[in-house]
Amino acid sequence: MTHILLVEDEVKLARFVELELTYEGYQVSVAYDGLTALTAARELHLDLVILDWMLPGLSGLEICRRLRSSGDKVPIILLTAKDEVSDRVASLDAGANDYVVKPFSVEELLARVRTHLRRSQEADAADILEFEDLSLNRRTREVYRCNRFIELTAKEFDLLEYLLAHPRQIITCDRILEKVWNYDDFMGDSDIIEVYIRYLRLKLETNNEKRLIQTVRGVGYVLCD
Repeated sequence: MTHILLVEDEVKLARFVELELTYEGYQVSVAYDGLTALTAARELHLDLVILDWMLPGLSGLEICRRLRSSGDKVPIILLTAKDEVSDRVASLDAGANDYVVKPFSVEELLARVRTHLRRSQEADAADILEFEDLSLNRRTREVYRCNRFIELTAKEFDLLEYLLAHPRQIITCDRILEKVWNYDDFMGDSDIIEVYIRYLRLKLETNNEKRLIQTVRGVGYVLCD
């Protein structure tokens, strides 16, 4: 279920918006001050945040800045009575995705929520690379084969990501060195690739799964069944 954090210190307004969101089928958590909101945003798995600008403790802008500085990309809709161009610019610069001026129509707010959830879901889908029973999430840097989590080092992940981005294409060792190791003009041998391919195969085939990374002798490698 889609999980939304609503942050609003006006209790009646918060309750009204919470009921409307719940009626639309969303799971809603509510915070009434900035510090509680920041803690909730960091601890909960959220799909969207609706955030008032003026809050006790921490302002909505400061919460935006702190979430973005930590790498959190959750969509944020800022609610505020401020309506100057400079205020809109400040909210966007702080990391908000959208800006709704009070008083607002709940239908408009719900439409904005749907829009940003749809965009977020589309972006999430673009982060997933899949081949056969293997999947890789570029955003979370998680890899699964069937339902088994596979822990990779940073360079193992980069190599697998490049192969998954080019399925069924024979990729030369020179190309892999250029794209994964950033060697534009690598003059040595390709032993390093062979070593990392072996590491990947060991991890991907732990349960005797079929081999997906094939060697093309004298050329390079290909991801195929």
